[in-house]
Amino acid sequence: MTPRTSNDPLHGITLATIVTRLAEEQGWAELGRRIPIRCFLYDPSVKSSLTFLRKTPWARKAVENLYVQSLPPKAPPSDPMPPSGARRGPFDPSLPPAG
Repeated sequence: MTPRTSNDPLHGITLATIVTRLAEEQGWAELGRRIPIRCFLYDPSVKSSLTFLRKTPWARKAVENLYVQSLPPKAPPSDPMPPSGARRGPFDPSLPPAG
């Protein structure tokens, strides 16, 4: 059975992880500049940010969007099966045609 994968980049990521990573990567000053909310501008901490973001949907969405934008681009999935009729490996003219 094939495991299901979510296309949601936030799947399995907690809000605490998001805030912690953004604070470590960008710093509180940059977070406060990008999303001017009090918990990022004055005496910032993960705890105060989580308290505010859990009660304020628009601010949480802004933080989640910033986190998604900060993720590296996703590589396109590789196709494990070649197209129908295609050969695997390098072309060898000495081999008889497939048929």
